[in-house]
Amino acid sequence: MTHPLTELADLVQANIREIPDYPSPGVLFRDITPLLANGPAFGALIDALAEHYAGQVDAVAGLESRGFILAAPLALHLGVGMITVRKAGKLPGPVIGIDYALEYGTARMELRPDTITPGQRVLVIDDVLATGGTARASVQLVEQAGGVVIGLAMLMELTDLGGRSRLEGYNVESVLFY
Repeated sequence: MTHPLTELADLVQANIREIPDYPSPGVLFRDITPLLANGPAFGALIDALAEHYAGQVDAVAGLESRGFILAAPLALHLGVGMITVRKAGKLPGPVIGIDYALEYGTARMELRPDTITPGQRVLVIDDVLATGGTARASVQLVEQAGGVVIGLAMLMELTDLGGRSRLEGYNVESVLFY
């Protein structure tokens, strides 16, 4: 299946650094800092995302922390607001939160519900879709606050981890697949 963002794959791939055995043995970490440091490439990515989502969204929700880096310029380019979905304890109240399972334990994502207007069309964006726990919790938070999730945009998707299956019923678009 061809995804609308695949035309960006070569650009993004050319600007990602692969680091073996980081943060632990056996893990291949894909570092996006070269992409961010390459102004023309980063600008082209944001321009293409903005063109793709123009007119479809009222806000962009960035997931902590690298999702913020993508969400802020995209929201600015689209002329809409940015919503921050953060790890527990990082936002002043009042907040709503969702706990989600990790391989060993749980984590929590939080959102200030007053940053979303009921019925607002929200694009959720992050750098990586892995197991889908963070993305799923974020979607639930946006909806609990009254927003309508129009889709999720991911820079990279680790397909072996099955995160997409936790987001059934949502439009999930990724630039790169590993």
